[in-house]
Amino acid sequence: MKKNEEYITQIIDNGFDGEGIAKISGQVVLVPDTLKGEKVKIKILKVTSKICYAKVMEILEKSENRISEQDCATYNKCGGCNLRHMNYESTIELKKNAVQNTLRKALGRQIDVNEILKMDEPFYYRNKLQYPVGVSENGDLTMGVFAKRTHRIIPVLECKIQNQLSQKIAQAIFEFAKINGITGYNEKNNTGILRHIVIRTSKNAKEVMITLVVNTLNIPKEREFIDCLTNRFPEIKTIVKNLNNKNTNVILGKTNKIIFGDGYITDSLLGKKFKISNMSFYQVNPIQTEKLYAKAIEYAKLTGKETVFDLYCGIGTIGICGADKVGKLMGIETIPEAIENARENALLNEVKNAEFLVGNVEETLPKWIKQRNIKADVVWIDPPRKGCEKTALESLLQIEPKRIVYVSCNPATLGRDLKILEEKYCLQKLAIADMFAWTRSCGVYSTIGIEKIV
Repeated sequence: MKKNEEYITQIIDNGFDGEGIAKISGQVVLVPDTLKGEKVKIKILKVTSKICYAKVMEILEKSENRISEQDCATYNKCGGCNLRHMNYESTIELKKNAVQNTLRKALGRQIDVNEILKMDEPFYYRNKLQYPVGVSENGDLTMGVFAKRTHRIIPVLECKIQNQLSQKIAQAIFEFAKINGITGYNEKNNTGILRHIVIRTSKNAKEVMITLVVNTLNIPKEREFIDCLTNRFPEIKTIVKNLNNKNTNVILGKTNKIIFGDGYITDSLLGKKFKISNMSFYQVNPIQTEKLYAKAIEYAKLTGKETVFDLYCGIGTIGICGADKVGKLMGIETIPEAIENARENALLNEVKNAEFLVGNVEETLPKWIKQRNIKADVVWIDPPRKGCEKTALESLLQIEPKRIVYVSCNPATLGRDLKILEEKYCLQKLAIADMFAWTRSCGVYSTIGIEKIV
């Protein structure tokens, strides 16, 4: 095969990111926006020794799972959702298969998903909006989402997965900026004022936090801006300026200045309250987060007497939600601000059996074991996408807790880590939660309950 050649072929499967998979003369061809069972006309874009990449030119025979009418004007342009061309049930099946196949390859045997936590209403679920603000080709202020694999901003009238109130507030900020000369960021020469609008909402949007990511702390008509927004949207509890004047893809800088309110909002999960700052990690889908955490607590099989380690605890969400069911809770997190939030959240919920410490899990856990002689009956693990360092897993194998519940957002690193833990543990149950409906297959969290081999 050669670049720019056209073929008519059958899509035989869908890959991890939802792309269609075809085979032509024994060569694997990846075709985005196609579904298993479809007959399509494609154009080859890139050829490598192992895989070819193509784009679909025409769908000759459609899958029964394809949605014929798209309800999003920017679906084929932005880099957000990429599964909107299929019905919701098909996206769930795709994600389930991706998790099972990844774990099967890692562990060398068939792994079945026991439970699937789907969304009842998979729309407008995100509690965190992040819109870049910049300059259009015509020099005008623009706001929206980045086009696929670029930093070109596509204006968005409505996003089907963002909270609706957040979108209204973002549009109001944009209109104020446009009228009052607040310039958008030009990344080519690092000029302009406003880089990103970040809006967080509590469950049911009762409280709203606005973070203005700026290239300079001097914003024209700042007082008028605050009055305009807070009078129009009484749900706004706090507004923060975040300074980021570096030429970087990272959205938030390290300097924050509160210009309205006290710098945080309060949300609830499973009956517990949580203070959230603009720098806190907090799950963006509150409905699914409650299902995920409830499952993690269920899999722990707590009796109320256990010593429980909450590793990579963040602001303490899982641990505090389950604190009523444990004897002693100990959390570790490397980010100092997150541990400060965790301690505040423990006080807020009158949790007196919890201890939260700043530290690298890989270094702190062995010290606990050696210096403090502390062992856990149950462990919750909720690491970042890179998974756990081998030293942390070796420490768990050393203290041999009765049960480990691993919450993962990356099936690949989950499989790698389970392979190590299987020296002394066996997998009991696997649940997946659809945290990011309509997005690619990694938009799923896995909760695994594993028990010590007797």
